[in-house]
Amino acid sequence: MTTSTYTILQLREAYLSKQFSAKQFLQQQLAAVNNDTNNCWISLISEQQLNHYLDALEQQNIADLPLYGVPFAIKDNIDLVELPTTAGCKEYSYQPSDSAFVVKQLIAAGAVPLGKTNLDQFATGLVGTRSPWGAVKNSFDENYISGGSSSGSAVSVAKGQVCFSLGTDTAGSGRVPAALNNILGLKATKGLLSCSGVVPACKSLDCVTLFAHTTDDLNLLLDVAGEYDAKDCYARPNQDSNTSHYQPLSELTGLKIAVAKAENLAFFGNASTEQLFGESLAQLRRLGAELVEIDFEPFLAAAKLLYEGPWVAERYAAIEAFFERDPNQCLPVIQTIIGGAKQHDAVGAFKAFYQLQAYKVTCDQVVEQFDAIVTPTAGSSYTIEAVNQDPIQLNSNMGYYTNFMNLLDYSAVSVPAGFYHNPQGQQQSFGITLFSCAYADRRLLSMSALIQQDNGFELGASKQPLPTLDAVAPCEDEMMDLAVCGAHLSGLPLNGQLTERAGQLVKATHSAAAYKLYALAGGPPARPGMIRDEQNGVAIEVEVWRLPKQHLGSFLQGIPHPLGLGKIELADGTWVNSFICEGYAAATAKDVSEFGGWRAYLASL
Repeated sequence: MTTSTYTILQLREAYLSKQFSAKQFLQQQLAAVNNDTNNCWISLISEQQLNHYLDALEQQNIADLPLYGVPFAIKDNIDLVELPTTAGCKEYSYQPSDSAFVVKQLIAAGAVPLGKTNLDQFATGLVGTRSPWGAVKNSFDENYISGGSSSGSAVSVAKGQVCFSLGTDTAGSGRVPAALNNILGLKATKGLLSCSGVVPACKSLDCVTLFAHTTDDLNLLLDVAGEYDAKDCYARPNQDSNTSHYQPLSELTGLKIAVAKAENLAFFGNASTEQLFGESLAQLRRLGAELVEIDFEPFLAAAKLLYEGPWVAERYAAIEAFFERDPNQCLPVIQTIIGGAKQHDAVGAFKAFYQLQAYKVTCDQVVEQFDAIVTPTAGSSYTIEAVNQDPIQLNSNMGYYTNFMNLLDYSAVSVPAGFYHNPQGQQQSFGITLFSCAYADRRLLSMSALIQQDNGFELGASKQPLPTLDAVAPCEDEMMDLAVCGAHLSGLPLNGQLTERAGQLVKATHSAAAYKLYALAGGPPARPGMIRDEQNGVAIEVEVWRLPKQHLGSFLQGIPHPLGLGKIELADGTWVNSFICEGYAAATAKDVSEFGGWRAYLASL
């Protein structure tokens, strides 16, 4: 087996086709990251710890775990119980008693963490150079910055060391390093991914982020990691329109995308990135989108509040006791930024809150008019040496298009958008960002998918070709048959919940003559319930649908009581998974068994 870059879906297919085992691949990857030369990693799991994960996988069926044997990286301000958390500061290091909520979700789905990745200290920076473990080197040119603060997380994906990684984003850390390393970065809706077990930067703004090679992978990861965490006071439950059954876009025709006026754009003297952004706009038009220029100044004004306003005091609050014991334990540039928090007072904070709210009203009025707004992710890039010589201003330049996003509560995706050559003649990658209101994550990923497929760039810094969308079809043992008898039947109001999850109609048939059908209270839409009654039952019209198991959880979340998942007997004597109804519901429901099916009952109304 040779080393190669894999998407999650490609790796899963390799396991299922027995090209190699999870043990072979994970042992190889752990050995590879031990030889990393980009300063991606702060700590790695041991071979013994890896064996514990492998033993757990051997007890599981790959069909039941959507991330079976998938290696991933964790930014080292996110807890993993096996390894210390440093937040990029050796003196701050502690041993967590539990893993972060989002990490546990991923591991439960079969993913295997290889270790903790390097970052700008206390997640304060967008450059990836502010670390005692050394600057993380760009995956294309080791003299250039990787972007930060989720630097090691992004580069480890771009180099093919892991299939995906976790970062965080307060000012742009989940997007800037994605753009600089030719991968995707999803800064989901604030609160959608739990921050329990994350060292805060600005607790009211922080987001856990996802880095991966494709939108297919990001959608899958969002399914797994996006569970609501009631113990995170900033967590928010998702909306139905933003779950995995969101209907993907097949084209951009008819969509309106906003772009900042030329006088609002900044490329910091980099003519190549300016040209690439122009080409990205032309691409969007070619794909059918209507582009409309807007005044971007309110967004830029809001961005300035993040470091020039009192939110820097929130960074101080996150590590106040540690910082006060000895500020010299932090890097000089971090001392300067966090130490500056003391100039802010409560009166100034409230004034800034009022100003931000005014900006938000103005900006929301713009955002609501469009399907998305497009910007460069970062206007330029710099050598590590240049950033070390001018750490504050050049870092500020990197956040020009990103600092406002969490302040204004928007969702965003950074998408690879091209390559250029730096003055030393080495290749650099460029990315654009699509952003919109909260809970627009799936829509933005769908738009990003069309852009990525149109570009067709290789994965990260590898020579591996981009797979086509959904190129890896679910195998037979990853599918489950489900009988439906009511609003999920073909042509009825809830059938889209099956088709949007890649459900396929297997057959239309009847149950055994052993069921009663009841019209339940509630709705819309109106729903029936099937209850087994071997003495008085009749045959009920049903359809059998085949559904990918990975979508079953999100599908069942939308099923209200008194319905649940169980087994029903079909007319041919076979038993199949289906909706069943709690017996108590019959007391307040209408018996409609005489119609022999839900369609016939509806036709009688």
